[in-house]
Amino acid sequence: MTRVAILDDYQGVGESLGDWSGLDVTTFRDHLAGEDAVAERLAPFDVVVAMRERTPFPRTLLERLPRLRLLVTTGMRNASIDVAAARELGIVVSGTGGSGPSTPELTWGLVLAVARGIPRQDASVRAGGWQVGLGTELAGKTLGVLGLGRIGSQVARYGLAFGMDVVAWSQNLTLGRAESVGARLVDRGELFAEADVLTIHLVLSQRTRGLVGARELGLMKPSAFLVNTSRGPIVDEGALAAALDRGAIAGAALDVFDEEPLPPEHPFRRLDNVVVTPHVGYVTQESYRVFYREAAEDVHAFLAGTPIRVVEP
Repeated sequence: MTRVAILDDYQGVGESLGDWSGLDVTTFRDHLAGEDAVAERLAPFDVVVAMRERTPFPRTLLERLPRLRLLVTTGMRNASIDVAAARELGIVVSGTGGSGPSTPELTWGLVLAVARGIPRQDASVRAGGWQVGLGTELAGKTLGVLGLGRIGSQVARYGLAFGMDVVAWSQNLTLGRAESVGARLVDRGELFAEADVLTIHLVLSQRTRGLVGARELGLMKPSAFLVNTSRGPIVDEGALAAALDRGAIAGAALDVFDEEPLPPEHPFRRLDNVVVTPHVGYVTQESYRVFYREAAEDVHAFLAGTPIRVVEP
């Protein structure tokens, strides 16, 4: 019987949301960080189902898994898998769909959380206190959207619904595309300088890695907030932590980080002007139903000799 490993299923829901009939499935609810540990765990498996980018699959790991025939990633894009190496090694990589609203909705939740200080207010009440600090209204403020693709466009529409002026920039953004979602196209410097809330929605690549650094943060208003639900390495974490620590910007709300899970001693865990969530932009009932249903479909199709949703290098 084909042995299937479902990785990083923190909630333990994968087996109940897909049709794994006829398969020998093992679910792992913990996360292993070291390549040696991952290689040892996965050595007996023919198929691995990876949850987004939680566990990297570089060439060095793939070469240590001679039994692996199919690697399924939830979603159709996974920067943590060396797809070209997988193909060379005879490993098929398949993907799944997802749920469109999940990340935009979390983004707006984080915008509200950091602007109104919701986690601090909640913590104060639970500790026996009452009101702490002053919140910031969004109406009449400027929302800066870095990356106006599918997710960024939806977040821009939320901003308009809250009465915000929306400005946008990315390297290939056109005037027509910006206007189609009610945003005003600005240049890169203006985006950071004008935004009261700066939200990031770019794909991580060599071109976008470190795109938001000390220079860009230095252009922002001291009263501004930065929100990132895209990928951690797009922002220079050291520069952001330093800016938050000295109050150069008012706060940040972050769902993604350079290293995940976030290390215990990371400054983002202690700074009181940071709202952090554990990369849950896609962690909804609706997304997971699609992820695991289609992951199981991928496995059955592969075993039938007709792979589907194949991810190309």
